[in-house]
Amino acid sequence: MQGKDQPARRLAPHLHAGIGALRTRSSQLRDRLTPKRLHAPSLDWLNFLVADVRGALGPFVVVYLASEAHWDVATVGLVTSIGGWIGLATQTPIGAWLDRTPHKRGMLIVALVLLSVGAMLVAWWPRFWPVLAANTLMQVVSGVFEPAIAALTLGLCTRETLTRRMGRNAAWSRAGNVVVAVTSGLLAWLVSAEAVFLQVPVIAVLTVIAVVSIPKRAVDGRRARGLDSGEGQDAGPTSWFGVLRSGPMLAFAACSFLYELASAPLLTLVGQMVGQQRPGSGLTFTSGCIIASQLGMLASSILVGRRADAWGPRVMLAVGFALLPVQAVLTMLTTEPTWLLAIQVVGGVGGGFLFALTPIWLADATRGSGRYNLTQGVMATLRALGVTSSAVLSEFMVHRFGYAPTYGFCGVLGLAAAVLVWVALAERGQPAGSALRSPATTAG
Repeated sequence: MQGKDQPARRLAPHLHAGIGALRTRSSQLRDRLTPKRLHAPSLDWLNFLVADVRGALGPFVVVYLASEAHWDVATVGLVTSIGGWIGLATQTPIGAWLDRTPHKRGMLIVALVLLSVGAMLVAWWPRFWPVLAANTLMQVVSGVFEPAIAALTLGLCTRETLTRRMGRNAAWSRAGNVVVAVTSGLLAWLVSAEAVFLQVPVIAVLTVIAVVSIPKRAVDGRRARGLDSGEGQDAGPTSWFGVLRSGPMLAFAACSFLYELASAPLLTLVGQMVGQQRPGSGLTFTSGCIIASQLGMLASSILVGRRADAWGPRVMLAVGFALLPVQAVLTMLTTEPTWLLAIQVVGGVGGGFLFALTPIWLADATRGSGRYNLTQGVMATLRALGVTSSAVLSEFMVHRFGYAPTYGFCGVLGLAAAVLVWVALAERGQPAGSALRSPATTAG
């Protein structure tokens, strides 16, 4: 009897191994197949509508307060500066909290509600203290959208599908920016200036529907913060200091700052220059520049989704930064509004590379660290700091040296960023995050 059991006993380990391998293969196949179709419409519309709900504000607050509410320029600048700096200070803490909380969808919904309240306050109660509170609130909660959507996408997708999905996210977001720039202008022209702000709650309701259509159980919580996925994974997050002090991360942060420092004036100063040369056309021309830039970003976002894995983020980022000096030189050569408008497409292509590749590069760089959303917040802070600093620096240089030398200086900054990203970031095929991982862990 015992002899008859011997073959069964010898076969049992192989049978168990085969079943285990089959289960693993089935799980891998499910992971690879599912994200390609999983909630794609929800993510598409979420990115599109969030761009709408945020884009309906922004520069329109400044224009509305100055032209419709008849505020003086100094008061408008004070309100927007206070809100901007407080929003800037909260970017990194928001990212850190997104790493800790499992309620990323809930944070999106709360942010949408608060953004709607702030927009309605500006429209209905345009007095100093209500507007200061509302604008500050809107600036703070706006920092939730981009990292939260990237975290949800990371939790939904495996690495094999992440690049295409992130590129698609960026493309839908750019499309939303274009649409809202047009619809807000039409609303202000055909209805009233207040209608621009009152559209925010309507779009927010549609955005909430897109958020709740993504089931919470479909989002891998560990993967959404940059930890290894799967059962039996006990490793916690690495030290945040160890992640942020790494060479590649510092280089990427410096490049993000330099890009915004150089890029923002090449749009705003052009609008300012045309407005001085052709009084009354500055605001309309600036709106056209924004739309042209967003179209360029839309094109490059689609290219990132399709080719980033093949070409590598390093190559595409270097190309994006190198387009800044090209844009600067072309801008120096003409004062014709039509050509200046077309040149904004070149800048938009470079910006599209940076914004679409940032969440992809960070996902690779922080994989296994559990600090993905923290690094997103840090990069958002540095980009916002670059935009804020560029306003002061560029106006000083225009006053002192003129427009053309200022454009040239922006081109030099872009070239420096291109060289830095090429030298400091990993080659294609190398693990981008190998230098970031540390055995030390911390709670949370």
